[in-house]
Amino acid sequence: MKLILREDVYNLGKSGEIVNVKDGYARNFLLPRNLAMLANDANVRQLEHEKAVIELRQQKMKGAAQELAKKFENAAVKITRKVGEQDKLYGSVTALDIAEALAAASLKVERRMIHLPDPIRAVGEFEVELRLHREVTAKVKVTVAGEAASA
Repeated sequence: MKLILREDVYNLGKSGEIVNVKDGYARNFLLPRNLAMLANDANVRQLEHEKAVIELRQQKMKGAAQELAKKFENAAVKITRKVGEQDKLYGSVTALDIAEALAAASLKVERRMIHLPDPIRAVGEFEVELRLHREVTAKVKVTVAGEAASA
């Protein structure tokens, strides 16, 4: 199914691009969330007309992301979790935990912007990447501290 992307979709394409996806992905994910629209003749003509507007919006979003990245330059959060033997965490620290810790430090970020390949399962300092825009990233230092589990 041919679609025109309205917004950037990770691992698929940028807004304004015409992409070919499977029918189920389009019907169940992209179209209900207004991330894409059908690539019929009328919509393609409208896309050509709106290319300049889309480009301007992308530049504005990139500028806002760069401003936000400056706020995160020296950001550091500390998360305390219960630990067992050899400083292994009982649970793990996920992107949601990091987003909540950043929000508590008055640095709001959506959890989907936090790139954490695997949940953090050990005590220590970690550098976590924030993908604020497709061309703008920031690094945040996350310190996971151990709290002795009560017997």
